[in-house]
Order: sequence, then structure tokens, then C-alpha cells
Amino acid sequence: MALMMFLVLFLAMAGRSSAVFCICKDGMSEAILQKALDYACGAGADCTPILQNGACYNPNTVKSHCDYAVNSYFQRKGQVTGSCDFAGAATMSNVAPGMQSRNLVAWIKLKSFIYVGSSF
Repeated sequence: MALMMFLVLFLAMAGRSSAVFCICKDGMSEAILQKALDYACGAGADCTPILQNGACYNPNTVKSHCDYAVNSYFQRKGQVTGSCDFAGAATMSNVAPGMQSRNLVAWIKLKSFIYVGSSF
């Protein structure tokens, strides 16, 4: 068990990750981000955690909620080509949405993604 824990920590510090996430693009208007957020939540994303009092509600910004929603949609669709576009409002990234907002604790508790290579 100790060896396994060491390997997990070693890999985390190595900075390598093959995980793929979907995030909303920086510089987009709040109206465009809201449209992507609304679509994702209405088309299969699990948006319960970003509702008021939800585990991922904070930071309470359209960008943060958009990141969560489009990534949930993308993951639920099996990361298929075209499921991370949202009319040009989103893009794929190797950095988890929670990494940008530093709201990792709730994100990690809710999702079973492997976070490798995080740096604070």
C-alpha cells in the first residue's frame, strides 16, 4: 500500500497528464458563456453541483459555472469529437476546470478524475 501511495505521489509530481477536459474560452462575453452553460445543463450535463448551495457553486461566476457544465457534458458524452465546441465558446484542455478556479476540493470530492501534475 505504501508503495502504491508513493507511486501516485511521484506521478502527481512528475507533471504528466493525459486527461482531457472541456472548458469555456477566456474572453467570451457572459451572454455567450451563459448560452453554452444553459445548453450543456439542458442536454445532459450534471449541473446540480453548480446550483446555489451546491458543492461547486463557488466561485459564483458565469465562467466558472460554464467550465463545470461544458466539462460535465463533454465527459458524459465520452469525450467524442465535437462535444466540446458549444458554438465556439469552449475548447479542450489538459487542465481541469477546477484548477483555474482553485475550487479543487469540491471538484475532487464529486468527480473521480485523476488529477496529475497540479501545481499551485
